[in-house]
Amino acid sequence: MLTIPAHPDLFGFDPAHTAVVMIDMQRDVVEPGGFGAALGNDVSLLAPAVPAAAELSAWARSLGMLIVHAQECHRADLSDCPPAKLLCGQPRLRIGDAGPMGRILSHGERGAGFVPELMPQARDVVIAKPGKGAFYATRSPRR
Repeated sequence: MLTIPAHPDLFGFDPAHTAVVMIDMQRDVVEPGGFGAALGNDVSLLAPAVPAAAELSAWARSLGMLIVHAQECHRADLSDCPPAKLLCGQPRLRIGDAGPMGRILSHGERGAGFVPELMPQARDVVIAKPGKGAFYATRSPRR
Protein backbone atom coordinates (compact mmCIF):
# COMPACT_ATOMS: atom_id res chain seq x y z
CA MET A 1 0.00 0.00 0.00
CA LEU A 2 1.27 3.45 -0.94
CA THR A 3 0.09 6.69 0.63
CA ILE A 4 0.34 10.08 -1.06
CA PRO A 5 -0.65 13.56 0.14
CA ALA A 6 -4.11 14.57 -1.03
CA HIS A 7 -6.86 16.92 0.04
CA PRO A 8 -8.54 16.67 2.49
CA ASP A 9 -6.62 13.58 3.72
CA LEU A 10 -3.84 11.23 2.69
CA PHE A 11 -4.81 8.84 -0.09
CA GLY A 12 -3.78 5.20 0.07
CA PHE A 13 -3.75 2.78 -2.86
CA ASP A 14 -2.13 -0.44 -4.04
CA PRO A 15 -0.12 0.30 -7.23
CA ALA A 16 -0.59 -3.32 -8.35
CA HIS A 17 -4.34 -2.74 -8.46
CA THR A 18 -4.40 0.83 -9.74
CA ALA A 19 -4.21 2.24 -13.28
CA VAL A 20 -3.61 5.68 -14.70
CA VAL A 21 -6.00 6.50 -17.54
CA MET A 22 -4.83 8.97 -20.18
CA ILE A 23 -7.76 10.20 -22.26
CA ASP A 24 -7.37 11.72 -25.74
CA MET A 25 -3.73 12.80 -25.40
CA GLN A 26 -3.50 12.90 -29.18
CA ARG A 27 -2.10 15.34 -31.68
CA ASP A 28 -5.56 16.14 -33.15
CA VAL A 29 -6.78 17.13 -29.69
CA VAL A 30 -3.75 18.86 -28.18
CA GLU A 31 -1.68 20.34 -31.02
CA PRO A 32 -2.24 23.28 -33.39
CA GLY A 33 -3.62 22.14 -36.74
CA GLY A 34 -5.69 19.32 -35.24
CA PHE A 35 -9.40 18.88 -34.70
CA GLY A 36 -9.44 20.82 -31.42
CA ALA A 37 -8.03 23.87 -33.19
CA ALA A 38 -10.43 23.35 -36.14
CA LEU A 39 -13.29 23.60 -33.62
CA GLY A 40 -11.93 27.02 -32.63
CA ASN A 41 -10.42 25.91 -29.33
CA ASP A 42 -7.26 27.56 -28.05
CA VAL A 43 -5.22 24.35 -27.81
CA SER A 44 -2.26 26.27 -26.35
CA LEU A 45 -4.18 26.08 -23.05
CA LEU A 46 -3.71 22.29 -23.14
CA ALA A 47 0.07 22.43 -23.55
CA PRO A 48 0.85 22.50 -19.78
CA ALA A 49 -1.08 19.23 -19.34
CA VAL A 50 1.37 17.30 -21.54
CA PRO A 51 4.53 17.52 -19.34
CA ALA A 52 2.40 17.01 -16.22
CA ALA A 53 0.84 13.87 -17.75
CA ALA A 54 4.28 12.63 -18.85
CA GLU A 55 5.59 13.11 -15.30
CA LEU A 56 2.58 11.25 -13.88
CA SER A 57 3.05 8.40 -16.38
CA ALA A 58 6.74 8.06 -15.56
CA TRP A 59 5.97 8.00 -11.83
CA ALA A 60 3.22 5.41 -12.28
CA ARG A 61 5.46 3.21 -14.45
CA SER A 62 8.21 3.39 -11.82
CA LEU A 63 5.71 1.84 -9.41
CA GLY A 64 4.69 -0.85 -11.92
CA MET A 65 1.25 0.66 -12.45
CA LEU A 66 -0.76 0.07 -15.60
CA ILE A 67 -1.22 2.98 -18.02
CA VAL A 68 -4.40 2.90 -20.13
CA HIS A 69 -4.66 5.22 -23.15
CA ALA A 70 -8.16 5.98 -24.45
CA GLN A 71 -7.72 7.11 -28.07
CA GLU A 72 -10.54 8.90 -29.87
CA CYS A 73 -10.42 7.77 -33.48
CA HIS A 74 -12.65 6.42 -36.22
CA ARG A 75 -12.47 3.80 -38.94
CA ALA A 76 -11.37 5.09 -42.34
CA ASP A 77 -14.92 4.76 -43.71
CA LEU A 78 -16.34 6.60 -40.65
CA SER A 79 -18.89 3.81 -40.16
CA ASP A 80 -18.38 4.12 -36.41
CA CYS A 81 -18.89 7.91 -36.34
CA PRO A 82 -22.45 8.85 -35.35
CA PRO A 83 -23.98 11.43 -37.73
CA ALA A 84 -24.65 13.83 -34.83
CA LYS A 85 -20.94 13.80 -33.96
CA LEU A 86 -19.83 14.09 -37.57
CA LEU A 87 -22.07 17.09 -38.24
CA CYS A 88 -21.67 18.82 -34.86
CA GLY A 89 -20.72 22.48 -34.81
CA GLN A 90 -19.13 24.58 -37.52
CA PRO A 91 -15.49 23.45 -37.58
CA ARG A 92 -13.17 24.40 -40.42
CA LEU A 93 -12.43 20.68 -40.75
CA ARG A 94 -14.71 17.81 -39.84
CA ILE A 95 -13.86 14.30 -38.66
CA GLY A 96 -12.43 12.40 -41.63
CA ASP A 97 -11.43 15.54 -43.56
CA ALA A 98 -7.81 15.88 -44.65
CA GLY A 99 -5.91 18.14 -42.27
CA PRO A 100 -2.24 19.01 -41.70
CA MET A 101 -1.72 15.71 -39.82
CA GLY A 102 -3.80 13.46 -42.08
CA ARG A 103 -7.50 12.71 -41.90
CA ILE A 104 -8.95 14.20 -38.72
CA LEU A 105 -9.44 11.68 -35.86
CA SER A 106 -8.99 8.75 -38.25
CA HIS A 107 -7.32 5.58 -37.01
CA GLY A 108 -3.74 5.24 -38.25
CA GLU A 109 -3.34 8.91 -39.17
CA ARG A 110 -0.62 11.05 -37.59
CA GLY A 111 -3.14 13.38 -35.94
CA ALA A 112 -4.98 10.51 -34.24
CA GLY A 113 -1.63 9.38 -32.84
CA PHE A 114 -0.43 10.29 -29.38
CA VAL A 115 1.71 13.32 -28.63
CA PRO A 116 5.37 12.22 -28.59
CA GLU A 117 5.81 12.76 -24.84
CA LEU A 118 2.91 10.38 -24.10
CA MET A 119 3.48 7.55 -26.55
CA PRO A 120 2.19 4.24 -25.19
CA GLN A 121 4.90 1.86 -24.07
CA ALA A 122 5.06 -1.94 -24.28
CA ARG A 123 3.06 -2.67 -21.09
CA ASP A 124 0.44 0.00 -21.71
CA VAL A 125 -3.07 -0.68 -22.95
CA VAL A 126 -4.57 1.34 -25.82
CA ILE A 127 -8.34 1.47 -26.21
CA ALA A 128 -9.59 3.02 -29.45
CA LYS A 129 -12.93 4.76 -28.90
CA PRO A 130 -15.22 6.34 -31.49
CA GLY A 131 -17.05 8.56 -29.00
CA LYS A 132 -16.42 11.41 -26.63
CA GLY A 133 -16.93 9.22 -23.56
CA ALA A 134 -13.76 7.51 -22.35
CA PHE A 135 -14.99 3.99 -23.16
CA TYR A 136 -18.01 4.50 -25.44
CA ALA A 137 -18.32 1.68 -28.04
CA THR A 138 -14.76 0.51 -27.42
CA ARG A 139 -13.30 -2.69 -28.84
CA SER A 140 -10.82 -5.04 -27.19
CA PRO A 141 -7.70 -3.18 -26.05
CA ARG A 142 -4.36 -3.39 -27.86
CA ARG A 143 -1.23 -4.06 -25.84
